[in-house]
Amino acid sequence: MSLIQHVSSIEGVDREPPPDAIIPPGTTIRKILSYDAFPRPNEDDLQPSVAAYKVSLPKRIAQVVATILACWLASGIVFGFAALKPVLLSEGVYEWLCDGDELEDGVDVCFKQELQLNLFFTVASITANVSALPIGTMLDRFGPRICNIVGCLCLVIGSLLMYFAFRITEFDGYVLGNFFLSLGGTCIFVPAFQIANAFPKKSGVIVALVTGAFDASAAVFLFYRIAYETTNRAIRPEYFFLGYLAVPIAIFLAQIFLLPAKPYKTVFQLEEKIEAARDPTRDIHESDEEISDDNEVASIRAARRKKRQNKLKKIDNVLGGLDERQQREEQEEERHAAARVWGVLHGEPVQRQFMSPWFVLITVLTVLQMLRMNYFIATIRAQYEYMLDSEALAENINHLFDVALPVGGVISTPFIGLLLDHLSVPNTLALIVFLTTAVGVLNCLPYLWAGYVTVVLFVLLRPFYYSAMSDYATKVFGFSTFGRVYGAIICISGVINFSQTGLDALTQGALKGNPIPINGILAALSFIIGTILVVFVQIESRRWLAEETEAERQRLLDEVEEESEEDYD
Repeated sequence: MSLIQHVSSIEGVDREPPPDAIIPPGTTIRKILSYDAFPRPNEDDLQPSVAAYKVSLPKRIAQVVATILACWLASGIVFGFAALKPVLLSEGVYEWLCDGDELEDGVDVCFKQELQLNLFFTVASITANVSALPIGTMLDRFGPRICNIVGCLCLVIGSLLMYFAFRITEFDGYVLGNFFLSLGGTCIFVPAFQIANAFPKKSGVIVALVTGAFDASAAVFLFYRIAYETTNRAIRPEYFFLGYLAVPIAIFLAQIFLLPAKPYKTVFQLEEKIEAARDPTRDIHESDEEISDDNEVASIRAARRKKRQNKLKKIDNVLGGLDERQQREEQEEERHAAARVWGVLHGEPVQRQFMSPWFVLITVLTVLQMLRMNYFIATIRAQYEYMLDSEALAENINHLFDVALPVGGVISTPFIGLLLDHLSVPNTLALIVFLTTAVGVLNCLPYLWAGYVTVVLFVLLRPFYYSAMSDYATKVFGFSTFGRVYGAIICISGVINFSQTGLDALTQGALKGNPIPINGILAALSFIIGTILVVFVQIESRRWLAEETEAERQRLLDEVEEESEEDYD
């Protein structure tokens, strides 16, 4: 699916002092999650922002609802490929690639047709991941409005290309059309997380809803396929994609008339405003000296104080009072402690991060998982037709998958957040390795029950894995280099995932449709690399904790020694 999924906070802290600041090592520096691989030095000055308390409550609620609906209808529809594929086959898409013998044999899908249809999905899947980098840069430079407008334009282009591809037999616009649908969806999805700052106290819930909406968007093609089959193919694909133009048009209108043109201020920016609003010296201006009447000066200063206090009250309403903010800070500290490796490479040069086993191992594992997941999504029906030797049983598994894919993502999202908050990174990785191995082994068993269990575990594992990877990146590498480090993981995984076409060709050619060898090899490789990663992280976490404990002990001894010297003097 998409590596830009996450359920953790869009804002956090790095154990990294600013280059020009004289502060003790270990001081936490607040950062914003960004997919920009080339962030500017002064991140807070990239673009103007608006405070949530300056926008009415009903309007902010409407903005959150509109953003979630936009994500549900547009952000990840290309991942509903398994539901759309039967429609494509029914319409004879790429049937012209079949040779005469295959057509005479009456095969459901021929060799070259299968490869081209799977390429149709592979290109869209890779686009959804790799495009997060330029879109993240565009978001940081130009804001959410430009991102959404570009996304709407891409969705319009994609829908029109798909319409004409189905309408005009000689026009092959399927792959390019799906590419633009994927690109447009990512343009809608990446900036959607910023709407969480409309309600800072509920930002975690909003992030989870946005992520759930992305998962649910895979159901768009499912609903269409149901309508297509129910009406006996009356709602033809060209009509669907022509009607789908209403979605980008509606999102565009919402962006112009409802959604914020500027991002909302982050929690850290609001906290800075709180500090300013608490400062009583701001009630005194130099211009007061020009007023000779003391009563007038007192009245003016009283008005300023009242305005300052009203502003403080408004900020408290959206951000929470002092107790709430302290509670959130304590929860954040608990998350860091639970992770066991939080800050291990924070502040390190990005080149050193790239060369570390922390990066190399997680990248290799992610490459394997993306390859396995996309291969499974693209070929699930063909796999079980071979393993079960039954088109009807394979169709049943495919239908379960079509429903379970979006539903599983939505249901699992809140539980994923809880797991990532309370499990250590080594334990999280161990759980991932267990689940990926279980899915891989079950996917090799030629039994109906194994197919059903594989689908259930797969739809739960997929969002958990991708959310855990972004969480791993922030905890290990930090927010400061997130765009470059995580961007490199995305790009490497995306490029290598083009090899999925080779796996499809190998399965349909030399293996004569048998997916078990491919599934077995990928499962074994994932288990080996995953186990190495878990062992490495477990060992390093113990070493890291021991060093942290020793450093803290030394710091306390130094403080005691300094106090003793001061007392002696």
